[in-house]
This record gives sequence, structure tokens and C-alpha cells, in this order.
Amino acid sequence: MALVNSRDMLVDPNQIRNILTLRYDPSQKPLLPQLTWKDFESKINDLSLDFIEKSIENYILKEIQQADVKRISLALSGGVDSSLVLAFLKKTIPELEVDAISIKFADSVDETKTAEKIAEHFGINHHVLFLENYLKELPKAISITKLPFWDLHWYYVAKKSKNFSNYLAAGDGGDEVFGGYTFRYAKFLSLVNSRSSPLEKTKAYLKCHERDNVIDQEQIFGEKTSFDWNLIYDQILPYFDNSLSDLDQVFLADYNGKLMYNFAPINQKINHYFELTSITPLLSEDIISYAAHLNSNQKYDSDKNIGKIPLQRLLKKYNLDTLIPKEKQGFSVNTLNLWKSYGQKICKNYLSDARVVKDKWINGNWILKHIDKNDLDVRYVNKFLGLLAFEIWYRIFITKEMKSDTSLS
Repeated sequence: MALVNSRDMLVDPNQIRNILTLRYDPSQKPLLPQLTWKDFESKINDLSLDFIEKSIENYILKEIQQADVKRISLALSGGVDSSLVLAFLKKTIPELEVDAISIKFADSVDETKTAEKIAEHFGINHHVLFLENYLKELPKAISITKLPFWDLHWYYVAKKSKNFSNYLAAGDGGDEVFGGYTFRYAKFLSLVNSRSSPLEKTKAYLKCHERDNVIDQEQIFGEKTSFDWNLIYDQILPYFDNSLSDLDQVFLADYNGKLMYNFAPINQKINHYFELTSITPLLSEDIISYAAHLNSNQKYDSDKNIGKIPLQRLLKKYNLDTLIPKEKQGFSVNTLNLWKSYGQKICKNYLSDARVVKDKWINGNWILKHIDKNDLDVRYVNKFLGLLAFEIWYRIFITKEMKSDTSLS
């Protein structure tokens, strides 16, 4: 009888396969309402901005005013979602002191200038957090979340916000709930037609998330992971095997993807660690339910490729539309530049003698094939950062040889 390595029992191959392919983990306990395709059936003929406004205001009154909160932190990217949340915070509780936090990533597009204008417009405190090395405190962030994700900028936001308040507000969910991923919608609609099968739509959907995987994705994994694309397709297929319109199927898949099983649980775990109460008005049950039942054209204009139509109209109503650029990325680090400055060196340091390779979870030949390339595609950079996170997680929780306060430099 073959002996089972006790370490193997602590690693879920499905979890690793999903995180390194989809960038989310469906095994996580959902914090948001679980929605099926029936929840996305169009039932609202006339869009009501008044309902959206009142729902947001009621949420703020319940979560902030009733708790007698005097000061609150806000993650402010300067985009539609966080700016609207700020507007409603000040409208609903004018006397509330707000400390806005923005991140400036080294060698990346600096969007803190826009956030600064928004902060000045509302007369609130604005703090810019500069991150020279985005990966420096990755072990600490992973030790908090207990998951092998690398894109953990929220750790830095929460850590900073703790200096000002025990409450942290954010515009989380705006893209998924109100249709903000316009670049993906246009591409998806160009790849499918009325004759496309659910499986063909599933594959088209994954093509719209190309940065989450690489061309030779199946070669990344070792024998213990048993990678098979059909295992990935089977998880996404139900979102496209129903009577919804093509775009509503995408909205359904997006909601049940990174929002449900990456952003929401990760941010909550980090906030909990720093003893912060999350304030997310765009993820209230009333807002989620209402937005899901909107017609797809009430959220996304395919002719003009404009998304988040209800939120865009609210911005205009409150004269904020001129302050926000049309092309807004939110908190976004340039991973290619990060790779050149710190990423490649750190990955080579940890992955050249990777425990996840020795224990046959990851294929070491794939790492050797790509890690020294000077012109590495951004998809491969992202994948290496994912492998780095897996290795760090493995050393903290499985081999227990790394401490959470280890600094990556």
C-alpha cells in the first residue's frame, strides 16, 4: 500500500487549479447572496435612479449613522464607484469626517491625481499611499487571507485606513453588479452568435479573461494537480446553459466569479484582521437584487460600449462626471514594470527551489522554460506572480518554514 504524504492532505488540488486558472476559489464560503440564472431574468422595465439612491442612503444610515460613527476611511480610486459612495456618504451624513486613501504604484499609471480632485471637491482628507514594491509584504497578506492570491492590494488599503477609523468604505461590486467590464462585453459579443452552444460561450468567456491563464496553461501543473480544461469548463458552463440573453449570462458568470470568490472574501478577511467594519453600499442585498433584474441594455450600451449606465447617470446628476476620466482603471499595478523591478528577481529566488515543484504540484520545467525570458508577456508575468503566491502560501502553511513577517525584496 502506497503511503500518503501528510502534506498532500492539506492541499486541495481543485483549489490550486482554480486559483491559478480562474483567479478565484469556488470552495470559499460566499459572503454575498448566491444568485442563479433566474435572479438575472429581466423584470424591471423602467430604470429608477430614485430606488438606487434611496437604497444606498438607507444602507449608509443603517450601517453608519445608527452605529454613531463620526469618522470613516474610504478607498478612493477616483473612479465611478468609489466617487459615488463618497458622494452619498457626504449627502446622507454631511458632518461625517472622511479620510480617503488612494494607492500610487511605482512605474504604473498614476490615478491619484483624479482621486485628489474628487477629495478636494468634497473637502475631505486625502492620503496617498505609495507602494514601491507591491510584493514586499505578500507573506503577511497571505498569512491573513490563508489563500494563495498575489493581487492583495487591499491589505495595504486596510492597514493604512486603520490609522483613521474602524470603518472602511469602498465602491466594491460596481463593475460586477452594474456592468462595468465593457472591454470584455464587446469582445464576448464578437465571439458568439445565436447558434453558439453553452460550451462555445464558456470558451468565449474564458477568452475574455486571457490575463488569468496562458497558452500552455495545462503544462504548469504537476502530476498531483491533474489539470484538465474540462474541469474548468464544467464550473462555468451552467452560467451559459439557460435562457438568459448572452450578456445577462456574462453578468451572471461575473457575479459568481472573482466578486463572489475572490474580492469579497479576501477583503473581508483582511478587514477582519485589522478589526475594520466593511461599508459597501453597492453590495447591499437591495442593490444586488435590483441591479440583477435590470435589462442588460439598462446597464450596458453595446453601441457606445458604455457600462454602469445607472451609476453614470447618478454621477451626472451630482455634477461629478466631469471630474472622472472616461478610461479609469481603479487600483491597478503595472505588472510588467513590477516584474522588471522586483517580480522576476523575487520569483527566481523562491521558484528556483520551489517546494511546490519538489512536492509535484507544479511542473518545474514550465518555470525553467519561461522565467528567464526578457520579453515575457503580461499573461506569463501574472502567472508567475500566482505561482509565487502559491509557493509563499505553501511555505507558510504546509512546510511551515516561512514566517508571515518575511519581507520580499
